[in-house]
Amino acid sequence: MCGTCGCGTSNEESRIYRPGGSIKPVGFVVHAHSHDHEHHHVHDHNHSIEYHSHDFGKHIHIEQDILSANDKLAERNRGYFEAKKIFAINLVSSPGAGKTSLLELTLKRISSSMKCYVIEGDQQTDNDARRIEQTGVDVVQVNTGNGCHLDASMVHQAIHKLEPTDNSLLFIENVGNLVCPSMFDLGENYRVVIFSVTEGEDKPLKYPNIFHSSQLIIISKVDLLPYLDFNLNRAKENVRQINPHAPILEISTRSGLGVDDWLLWLEKRGKL
Repeated sequence: MCGTCGCGTSNEESRIYRPGGSIKPVGFVVHAHSHDHEHHHVHDHNHSIEYHSHDFGKHIHIEQDILSANDKLAERNRGYFEAKKIFAINLVSSPGAGKTSLLELTLKRISSSMKCYVIEGDQQTDNDARRIEQTGVDVVQVNTGNGCHLDASMVHQAIHKLEPTDNSLLFIENVGNLVCPSMFDLGENYRVVIFSVTEGEDKPLKYPNIFHSSQLIIISKVDLLPYLDFNLNRAKENVRQINPHAPILEISTRSGLGVDDWLLWLEKRGKL
């Protein structure tokens, strides 16, 4: 049970498989959490959680490392990536912000020159994984059931299902959610948050943890700006209040605007 949102997570609910293939349950750690990350490579999860007993009227204070198991496995993932020189990107956004569309376009542009792999995270269906499969890139689907995010164990098992080669690029498309994914280190090199102009320019202020802990912010669907009451400058100012340093890219997968800037960002960091 997720301590922040109450989502259910169990071996029976979460499954990993290739599109159209047999479904295999995923084993992982039950977790609770409440924190943010200062940097993508620093994960300190010492927290105090207060529980109130209504039966006894007692105040119980429990201090524990509530994400130690996830963090240990994330470090294992990170070590695996480093050893094999795999560049891992964790894509996060709310539902419908355009993660899959950007990923499709990206893979079409770079997969001929760079070996790429994809882990698709959704509560149900393999619709997005089937879209990625059409690009010719190896992909596995993780269905989290009632769970609202991927964790390090799901990624660990998906990696071994994919068996990525050395010197490759791994995209992890997280479940559409701006809350819980901010709290789970997957072992990735970089976290990229996407929010669309259809969501409102105050998104960074409403969900500060995910924007604060990301190393790149993408504002998507900018081709729709003429039809919306969305203040782009204000949106960027809101991002800067939460994260003063991360680059901000404006992208439209429909028109192609900003896609070259995104690929350049990948190239400089992933040595494509």
